[in-house]
Amino acid sequence: MPYETFEHTADVGIEARGTSLRELFASAAEGMMSLLIDPAAVRAAEHREIRVGSDDLEGLLVDWLNELLVLLNADGFVPAAFNVTEVSESPNHSLRSGSGQASALVADVSGEPVDPVRHRFRLDVKAATYHQVHVGKNDEWRARVILDV
Repeated sequence: MPYETFEHTADVGIEARGTSLRELFASAAEGMMSLLIDPAAVRAAEHREIRVGSDDLEGLLVDWLNELLVLLNADGFVPAAFNVTEVSESPNHSLRSGSGQASALVADVSGEPVDPVRHRFRLDVKAATYHQVHVGKNDEWRARVILDV
């Protein structure tokens, strides 16, 4: 699996990896959703395009995962498959300076509306947090994020 989980006080964390930023962000999404629900129980019946922007890669990861939680909790849509088509990083820009977003993500998310008969939820993840979040690259891309449960 391209991700692992770890315990953190009353929360849970994900360590994801990938050969590219696109693969890394998809792996993080798969890891988070596998904590919430068995992915085999969710059909890829519908598609949603997700666009997220932030001022750095760590913020982009947190915003991406939280956007998936909004899809689930506010829209009643269970994300199951993640085709991240673009992750861009522009280190010369900053949201703080008002010159635009430094990092952006575009993804096609497949899934289906929540079905209480088939979908048995495991954990209630409230949010991805900035606490100890990290995105970096050595031999491969790695990310670490803690989820508030």
